Amino acid sequence: MGIGGISIWQLLIVLLIVVMLFGTKRLRNLGSDLGSAVKGFRSSMNDEDKAEQQESLDKDKKTAPTARVSANDETNV
Repeated sequence: MGIGGISIWQLLIVLLIVVMLFGTKRLRNLGSDLGSAVKGFRSSMNDEDKAEQQESLDKDKKTAPTARVSANDETNV
């Protein structure tokens, strides 16, 4: 038994039929197109994550005031 009740021989027969219908050149083109689409999707997701991180850093810089104390400041109590 293979995946979900499908044996390896049945999968090989389906693969052989697909290769005969489409040919190896078209399947190669489909594979490369699919690979470039996945690469583009990952790239856009990484760019979006970087943009969100940059926005949160910018927001933190704007909302968090910094207090500067000079060494010359003296307070008399």
